Amino acid sequence: MPQILSLYRHPVKGLSPEEVTQARLEAGAYFPADRLYALENGPSGFDPAAPVHQPKIKFLMLMRHEKLARLTTRYEDAAHRLEIRQEGHVTASGDLREVAGRAAIERFFENYMGDALLGPVRLLTSPPGFRFTDSRSGFVSILNRTTIDTIAREAFGKETLDPRRFRGNVVVEGLDAFVENEWIDRKIRLGEVELEVVKRIRRCAATGVDPRTGIRDVEMVEGIMRRFGHPDCGIYARVTRGGVIRPGDQLEAL
Repeated sequence: MPQILSLYRHPVKGLSPEEVTQARLEAGAYFPADRLYALENGPSGFDPAAPVHQPKIKFLMLMRHEKLARLTTRYEDAAHRLEIRQEGHVTASGDLREVAGRAAIERFFENYMGDALLGPVRLLTSPPGFRFTDSRSGFVSILNRTTIDTIAREAFGKETLDPRRFRGNVVVEGLDAFVENEWIDRKIRLGEVELEVVKRIRRCAATGVDPRTGIRDVEMVEGIMRRFGHPDCGIYARVTRGGVIRPGDQLEAL
């Protein structure tokens, strides 16, 4: 039976995913605490008073900065505190509501990224109703574990690939490979939640980075294109009926 395998959020764009045991999705809203913040790599022109989608090249991101994957980060919702660990040790932390807290995080990345920076690092906070997603319609991203395993075997000769490479919110299992590509403009149900599938997710070079090691070990986009004739893995969906989802909740294509 198709069901949810795992749930992830990415509080800071480009930094490590956090696995969660449940998520309350609201109609028309983004995945909770996902892409709340972004690290500006030099002036981006982002205006929080009139937020518009910005290309990810204006931020620190895995597509160009694989060393970001060598950091483990944790965001505490209630305290708005971000903690950064290197090799198991806390190297920076701060309350992201406070000037001093944001400055501590910015200083860390200015030192850590070095010559990769195009200008000052500035931690940006998403205003209400906006998130720093790669896609304007990237409300909730869903991955099919069978699709990922098929890509691993047929494109790269590997038994599997860590689904965290693809930075999705919901990983599902029990489906045929790539069946999710047939759901565009259709509705699906995850437990008590209903979503409308918006589009397939076109992948970039960020997925070539192993999230455990921070090493770029496969040419993901080229491999998918060569074997399957497209660069897609996963789907974006918009929540049409809210509720709580958890691993083990059943998936149904309506």
